[in-house]
Amino acid sequence: MLIHGSGPGVTAWANWRLAMPELAKSHRVIAPDMLGFGFTARPANNLCNLERWISHTIDLLDELGIERIDLIGNSFGGGIALALAIRFPHRVRSLVLMGSVGVPFKLTPGLNAVWGYEPSLQAMKGLLDIFAYDRNLVTNELAELRYQASIRPGFQEAFSAMFPAPRQRWVDALESKEHDIRALSHDTLILHGREDEIIPLQTSQTLFEWLPKAQLHMFGHCGHWTQIEHATRFSKLVVDFLAEDETN
Repeated sequence: MLIHGSGPGVTAWANWRLAMPELAKSHRVIAPDMLGFGFTARPANNLCNLERWISHTIDLLDELGIERIDLIGNSFGGGIALALAIRFPHRVRSLVLMGSVGVPFKLTPGLNAVWGYEPSLQAMKGLLDIFAYDRNLVTNELAELRYQASIRPGFQEAFSAMFPAPRQRWVDALESKEHDIRALSHDTLILHGREDEIIPLQTSQTLFEWLPKAQLHMFGHCGHWTQIEHATRFSKLVVDFLAEDETN
């Protein structure tokens, strides 16, 4: 299961479109739009929080009749994946955390800009410049696609209701406790772009120190979009990691 990040106009497809075909060669891939995002129905009061996102994920697995999964989380999705593994350890076989939240860090200007997005094509272009190290990925077509997604009916209303200022509290709300993280026994692959301006590299270093069965891979010349900027390497690392874990 793939859990996307929290950028404006995000959907599971937008986040994982390059990785899904590669992962699907060896695994069943499930990539939902999380509660409040994309095309998944929104709560009437737009109230979303960590507990509701976890419940949404577990309810989806139950509906699909899936008892145990490999869980891959990007950024915001990494925080959900981590917290879900803590609360329901028997439902998770292994973890992949990419540019993940879930541990203490100071809100970055980049994340503040992402969560504070107000719809305009120019604002979206500015955000994509923050997301990607390789500016060749920030095309006018991509900016237009993400901008149009962000202004679909109900999208921005739900998004802006999730992370209003002051935004450090939402970083804190996605944290898991250190002793709970240290108690996890799942094999975990941690991935991070060295030039990430959204989530500091420190978060993955902290996770690597706290998680007993972790390995950490850093990508140079990479921002927050590891799965896009280094798509082939990302997919190969994940597939190889899952294959190794299956033999343990």
